[in-house]
Amino acid sequence: MNLTELGYVAGWRVVRALPRPLVAAVFQAGADRAHRRGGGGTDRLRANLRRVVGPELPDAELDDLVKRGLRSYARYWMEAFRLPSLSRTQILSGFRLDGAELLAADVAAGRGAVVALPHAGNWDAAGAWVAATGWPITTVMERLKPEGVYERFIAFRESLGMEILPTHGGPRPAFEVLLDRVRAGAVVPLLADRDLSARGVEVDFFDGKTRMPAGPALLALHTGAPLYVASMWYETDAACASLAGPLPVPGPEAGPLDQRVRSLTQLIADRLAAGIARHPEDWHMLQRMWLDQRRAGDGTVLPSSASGPA
Repeated sequence: MNLTELGYVAGWRVVRALPRPLVAAVFQAGADRAHRRGGGGTDRLRANLRRVVGPELPDAELDDLVKRGLRSYARYWMEAFRLPSLSRTQILSGFRLDGAELLAADVAAGRGAVVALPHAGNWDAAGAWVAATGWPITTVMERLKPEGVYERFIAFRESLGMEILPTHGGPRPAFEVLLDRVRAGAVVPLLADRDLSARGVEVDFFDGKTRMPAGPALLALHTGAPLYVASMWYETDAACASLAGPLPVPGPEAGPLDQRVRSLTQLIADRLAAGIARHPEDWHMLQRMWLDQRRAGDGTVLPSSASGPA
């Protein structure tokens, strides 16, 4: 076991064993220290939030937003480490979803649902809430290195009731399994606000170009399942989310599949942007986001996109 893995093990064991007010104070102090010191992750968050709020916001107000953003990110990790120790009642009371009746109807009808998520609020709490509600839930997770960390994250999320598929290296391609799960009536949440690989779909996002994954659009187009976009944020007493949709999914008459994927992914990007603009302090994007941002100076940060359901 290397130091990285030891750090995560300590987080899961120690953080959930201590009183929440004490742990929350420690994590907030760590976030404030990161804000004072700056560095790659903090600087990237600042640049990303500047895109969201625009050039008119004074620098002092942007700096306060960055500080609150780092506190929100620290709260995510603190709560994620504590999730396995919570009872079903605590999980259900610690998350609120506006639009839950939509998912309930989809699951009851056996048609499943696809939900595009931002890296915001607490997506692990959202997944645990879906499972605790009694709905089947399947998502994917990028393989982390070292392998021991990846396996522990898999075990962590599976202990919360989620089925986790690796992005690659599984017995079957993840997309094939997701198709089966959606058709069987499962809820399939997918992180959808960042994919700078060559496979990503180029979209307009806060007046810039970026790439987002095609997976949510492709699943909806192939299965006919309803497609929602979630806004996610924190309130003082709970992690919260609201659903936009179901989005209009274009049929074959709208053009070739790749064209329909592009138009639907742009619609997802627009809905994600609207939610992020309402709660920018809870958008945990400490990595390069736009295509015109330089790679240099990104810094090493906790794996927000790599560790979440993507």
